[in-house]
Amino acid sequence: MPEELLNLDAIDLALLDQLQNDASWSNQDLAQHVHVSPPTCLRRVKRLREAGLIERQVAILAADRLAPLLGHGLQAIVEITLDRQGQEEQQAFEERVVRDDAVQQCYRVSPGPDFVLIVYAQDMPGYLAIAQRLFTSDANVRNVKAFFSMRRAKFEPRIPLGRSR
Repeated sequence: MPEELLNLDAIDLALLDQLQNDASWSNQDLAQHVHVSPPTCLRRVKRLREAGLIERQVAILAADRLAPLLGHGLQAIVEITLDRQGQEEQQAFEERVVRDDAVQQCYRVSPGPDFVLIVYAQDMPGYLAIAQRLFTSDANVRNVKAFFSMRRAKFEPRIPLGRSR
């Protein structure tokens, strides 16, 4: 990471805050919003990307509006406990599950289970196929506990970035 990014200033934080709220703003509008010139804005955003502070820009889809078109689907929060919990075993499990498109999020956690996954399936038979593929077929998976989402009350990927440090 470049040395100058170790100390983010108020403009950097304002840019990051705005971009995580709505990354579709034009450079002109973003520059005006944070009170800098467009070339300065472009340079700063490029620097933040190159430093890895901005991983990627994506569109967050409206699941409830897509449901009538694609089906409601099934989201599960799955706790996984491994039998052997060495670094190599955990790394192997993590690498395998993150490659699977059904896994939306993967967390290595402690205490309790070793992993918590957020998994999406079209329906219960689809979830069964995922469970078979990722958990049942892995001899090192000791315990699987799934919770099925009935309603999502909040989904917010933004990181609170207080204005002062």
